[in-house]
Amino acid sequence: MAFEPFMQLLRGIQGRRAHGGIGAIQNSQQMAYLRHLQKEMNKENAMNVPLQQLPVVVFDMETTGFSPEKGDGILSIGAIKMQGTNLIEGQEFYSLIHFDRKIPEEIIQLTGITNEEVIEAPPLADVLIQFFQFVEDATLVAHHANHERSFMQLASSKLFKTPFKHRVVDTSFLYKIIEPHLHHVSLEQLCIHNEIPITNRHNALGDAKMTAKLWSVYVEKVMQIGCETLNDVYNHFAKMR
Repeated sequence: MAFEPFMQLLRGIQGRRAHGGIGAIQNSQQMAYLRHLQKEMNKENAMNVPLQQLPVVVFDMETTGFSPEKGDGILSIGAIKMQGTNLIEGQEFYSLIHFDRKIPEEIIQLTGITNEEVIEAPPLADVLIQFFQFVEDATLVAHHANHERSFMQLASSKLFKTPFKHRVVDTSFLYKIIEPHLHHVSLEQLCIHNEIPITNRHNALGDAKMTAKLWSVYVEKVMQIGCETLNDVYNHFAKMR
């Protein structure tokens, strides 16, 4: 995928930001970048890549609630890269995100993210561009991914006027194949079940790292029963329905 021209584009955006000249130019270039990225992604087919070779980015976000269409916002995004079952050390992404309304007190208590931190944080459009630059053409993975997907879909449509087309694989496709008796298990419960230490809970990067360890565990297990690709995983899951 030809990312280098858009790396140059992004550096140009950053340069204009440094001199105060962003506005409509920045917005149009961001939209052009995302549209090109989505177009290129349509040519990719991760479904038949062997799971042990599949590049994924496991991500998590902290939000003010569960309903982006009702005004809930993204407060932070964290992510880590993996190759198959291996976490790639040093390949991490984390950013707080600007939010100009009061964070509900229960969310502050849960996440530790304060109003003072997010008022000074970069805007969502900038963070998403940096996040997609980090992801490149990797497959996204999240725990109970509908939450992340819904926020990404609304943000992509609102900010960049383009659909969110990244493939997001839900960890539940794997753990429900191996342990079909488990239903909508929380990240914390599933980590305890698999003896994965609970660290930095409700921090986007901390949760992404725990999710990545779960992904590694269950990829190993689905490979042991003959699922060699994501296509095999989806077909196996469909037969269980």
